[in-house]
Amino acid sequence: MDEKWGSYAFLLGVLIAIVTAFVTATWVPALLVLLGLIVGFLNISDKEVNLFLIATVALIVAGSVSTSVGAIWAPLETILQNIMILVAPAAIVVALKAIYSLASK
Repeated sequence: MDEKWGSYAFLLGVLIAIVTAFVTATWVPALLVLLGLIVGFLNISDKEVNLFLIATVALIVAGSVSTSVGAIWAPLETILQNIMILVAPAAIVVALKAIYSLASK
């Protein structure tokens, strides 16, 4: 059941990241961080750690060039930044869990 909550949190986070690219709201980053933490704690299993962290690095690299993308279509830059805000806390949680798992062996 926890994995479902994590999946719902991720889907909700992506939806919020997309919708709020067109509407300004100051509470969005805090909500995306909270949803990212939920995803990190509930949704990523031990066998998914490597793939998740690689995908997160890819998203962060893509987000870092978002200023170039913003010249094409400004909301896309905001969407990428919002998705980075969502996945960064999840990546931190997953990385810390992986480090703890490796250190405790």
